[in-house]
Amino acid sequence: MAAIPVMLFWALALWGLFSRRPVLLYLFFATMPVGAFAVIPPALTGGLTFTATPVVSLLLFGRTFFDRKGPAAFLTLAVLPERLMLLTLFWLIALVCTLFLPRLFAGAVMIVPMRGIVSAPSPLQPSTQNISQFAYLSISVFSVFAFARMLQPAAMRQHALRAMCLGGFVTVATGLLDYASQFLPISPLLEPFRTASYALLTDIEVLGGKRVVGLMPEASAFGAQCLSFLSALYFYRRAMESSRQRDALVPAAMALLALCAWLSTSSGTLVGLAVFVLVTALEWIARIHSSERKDALYRQGLGGEMSVTVLALIATALVAILQPQVLDPLYELVQRMVLEKQSSSSFTERGMWRSTALASLQASHGFGVGLGSTRSSSSVVGVFSSTGVIGGTLFYAFVLQCMLRRARGAATESQLILSAFRFSYIPPFVVSLMVGDADFGAMAAFGFGIVTAVSIAERGSSRRTLSITRHLYPA
Repeated sequence: MAAIPVMLFWALALWGLFSRRPVLLYLFFATMPVGAFAVIPPALTGGLTFTATPVVSLLLFGRTFFDRKGPAAFLTLAVLPERLMLLTLFWLIALVCTLFLPRLFAGAVMIVPMRGIVSAPSPLQPSTQNISQFAYLSISVFSVFAFARMLQPAAMRQHALRAMCLGGFVTVATGLLDYASQFLPISPLLEPFRTASYALLTDIEVLGGKRVVGLMPEASAFGAQCLSFLSALYFYRRAMESSRQRDALVPAAMALLALCAWLSTSSGTLVGLAVFVLVTALEWIARIHSSERKDALYRQGLGGEMSVTVLALIATALVAILQPQVLDPLYELVQRMVLEKQSSSSFTERGMWRSTALASLQASHGFGVGLGSTRSSSSVVGVFSSTGVIGGTLFYAFVLQCMLRRARGAATESQLILSAFRFSYIPPFVVSLMVGDADFGAMAAFGFGIVTAVSIAERGSSRRTLSITRHLYPA
């Protein structure tokens, strides 16, 4: 039974690899919610799990750069400071750290291993997790390179936004199927997609109800996936050309994603939803105060968005006044999963992971202990403890570079994409501070890639325009 989904995946992957259509781009987003599905049997990989999205990312990379100009295009992206040089340097630092530091500091630094006993620190030792975690990070980095090249044409960026919408609906479908498995005998249909070699927490209950995990390893991972798609769809939707997609499909997907995120009952996701609301409000304020003439494109649709929000708040207030007991489950869930989280054993354990990872950074004199050496439960702590002060500085300098990219005088779609990345990156990043690791993941890789592609495309367009102008009107 498990072989059928694997064969179906590889059939789609090979079709995408050899097709002239952007099949792999759609498959990239559609496979994100299937994070517990090993598309290569772990018995063939020494126990390592390769899920669908990393494999699709590698195929995308190969398809993007496997042509006559591919090597030159890759090298140009890698070495130019205004493109991906900082990310390349970070990857090289991560490579050196992972190859040498687990052996150099073996037995001299205390860490919490990625597998085995994770409730107490133990001496650092090289392991297969160093290899697997570096492989995952490398795939994320290569994804950025692939998107930075393939998304330079505007038509491809529109395909990517449509694929993102598809991924959102697939996420919703997996969540609703997992939720329905409490009442319908459909669990055997989901089991073939839960073949990862790591622990899968799929039957956990909170407050008498099942935590929805979709086809992810656990509820927190599913909730984070819902939040990533929700944030991306909300902010990128204004760059979509199709009004049907922008005004009908995306709002429907967002509403269902918010519901699935809630059903995950993940404390990190609940905090992320609150941050999403805050960031949305900040974006509204920025759009309200933008120039009516110069930045009119940012104000488009603002009235409708605010009207819907005000009506929703009024409806909620009326329910709270007329039937206050209806909101009791909401209060109880927030009280249990957020306000009382500090007294839970998982909160204490994750805090121990973070403090141990930070201590390993200090014990290694700021060099780090290599990817896959220690648990961190925080993206920032994970990056710095794994790649040291130099690697962490390079990576977050690259993130800042992406956040600050500009395209003056560019097309409306390009400006909206740059703005969307800045806002959509924040809510998932805040969640990653509580449950993340050094690998920045597929959705962030897409964001880094698309803003780099827009920057390259618009700079090239400006240079061509300047060249034509100088030819027609020489000094």
